[in-house]
Amino acid sequence: MKKKEGGRAKGEGRDRGGFKASRHGKASAAGPKGAQKKAAEEREEAGARHVSAAKSRFLRGETIAPRPIDGKELVADLIDNAFLAYNAARLREACHLFTRKILDPDVTVGMTLTGALTPAGLGMAAIMPLIESGYVDWIISTGANLYHDTHFGLGLAMHRGNPQESDVILREEGIVRIYDVFFDYDVLLSTDAFFRKIITAPEFQRSMSSAEFHYLCGKYVREREKKLGIGRKSLLGAAYECGVPVYTPSPGDSSIGMNIAALALDGNKCVIDPNADVNETASIVLEAKRGGGRSAILICGGGSPKNFALQTEPQIQEVLGIDEKGHDFFLQITDARPDTGGLSGATPAEAVSWGKIDPDRLPDAVVCYLDSTVALPLLTAYAHARHKPRPLKRLFDRRAKMMARLLSEYRRAEK
Repeated sequence: MKKKEGGRAKGEGRDRGGFKASRHGKASAAGPKGAQKKAAEEREEAGARHVSAAKSRFLRGETIAPRPIDGKELVADLIDNAFLAYNAARLREACHLFTRKILDPDVTVGMTLTGALTPAGLGMAAIMPLIESGYVDWIISTGANLYHDTHFGLGLAMHRGNPQESDVILREEGIVRIYDVFFDYDVLLSTDAFFRKIITAPEFQRSMSSAEFHYLCGKYVREREKKLGIGRKSLLGAAYECGVPVYTPSPGDSSIGMNIAALALDGNKCVIDPNADVNETASIVLEAKRGGGRSAILICGGGSPKNFALQTEPQIQEVLGIDEKGHDFFLQITDARPDTGGLSGATPAEAVSWGKIDPDRLPDAVVCYLDSTVALPLLTAYAHARHKPRPLKRLFDRRAKMMARLLSEYRRAEK
């Protein structure tokens, strides 16, 4: 058979068994199939254990041997014992990353919220406990999540419903639906009225960052909770009390922003300044890194809040010209695919190319492909079971100091 120049003849490129020689020039470990079959039969006949690949680096992971589930397990024990493969394993990895590294004392943790999480009760069930335990230091959320969160702080009711109901009939009866969450149309009207009332107060009559705006809103929501005697129901109220700054990247893209816009027609001076948001969020990350600490982002969903959190590093490096390397930890819960080009599904590896994630810390990144309404309660329960509360960083109270550092480094980089 005629050989190709500088190589084997056609059909001779692989050893017997269909495997190429390894990069080290040795025959494939798979070996001839006949010999493999005979060796297995001889082991079986002799009652010997199979150990032929025990030293492979690919088999160094823990063996899959869970204890039988008996119903007595705590959530954290169930995750450690039985979430061993596929997206269950990714959630287990997320829980381990969160509790074993992200919650270290020197890590500043940002959280992003996308999708209708608060209407489903996750503000009370998961996000508020994360805030109050010091597990989350700053938040970027859609305005819709903060608007619907306020319903609970005002004592307004949300109900579980059947998503198969006729939306025409629901509209006729004044019922609003977010998939299987139902509520009275008056809930919207009452919440709108609350925001329009407080936004006319003197302290709102200026330009401010969305963190300042939500801090003031949280104060009024907390006062209403106390007046109604309903306890703590709102994440805005919890963030206000804990000094956790809450930003929204698209202020006009929610009913809160719509009410601000309506009041502007009457001469109200309340304006949310997106420039302040961009610079304040960048200052939080820079302060975390320059203070000898690290930065982590916990992403629930994707969308604009995800980008707004991650763009802090390109803002620092690319736009302001300040030397930095990217966030240290990346933990995302999402149902978005990476191959459609959307930001929601973009992987941490892709974020490295933008300078958003430190390439040296890429192993400390987990993407969990799950609905946030499933993963977030489990992550919250795991964190409280496996990690003690952290002291509150109260970043809202430190905004002026952090902005001074950002401005100083920017001026120095410009020289």
